[in-house]
Amino acid sequence: MPTRRLVLVRHAEAGSAAVDADRPLTASGARRAVAIGAWLADRDLAPDRALVSPALRTVQTWEQAGGVSPVLHPLVADNTAEALLSVVREVPEDVGLLAIIGHNPSVSVLVALLDDGQGDDEARRGCQHGFPTGGVAVLDLHTPFSAVGPGTARLSAFAVPGSD
Repeated sequence: MPTRRLVLVRHAEAGSAAVDADRPLTASGARRAVAIGAWLADRDLAPDRALVSPALRTVQTWEQAGGVSPVLHPLVADNTAEALLSVVREVPEDVGLLAIIGHNPSVSVLVALLDDGQGDDEARRGCQHGFPTGGVAVLDLHTPFSAVGPGTARLSAFAVPGSD
């Protein structure tokens, strides 16, 4: 089976707006989003597909990060691990690297659900201490996207690019 990877990104820091979905990135959030793109590029993690919550802050995060054109997916905005898992399971098998740009708690819960416990200890510690805005987790999958479930991925990296 070809190697498949899942990159989960929590949107960068957002400001306020009358409607939650309309919250834009702050100036700091925009800089962090650019750093996310650079971090992914430095690690040769260019996604074949990027599924993005339609919320303004997630769209802006991915626009600033650059890369493949985003596909807005309303289930990503549901902000539940179950919704994200169903989105992952719908991904065609010709996709090798999938990025999902969403929200917490769904992003951090999905990482914990999928992690087989055999991956990078430092990455796991990073995820367990909260999943801050602009956080990125990389999971190596043991199965096709359609069969992803609890314990079927190995957490290989976690970072908050631009935070140092």
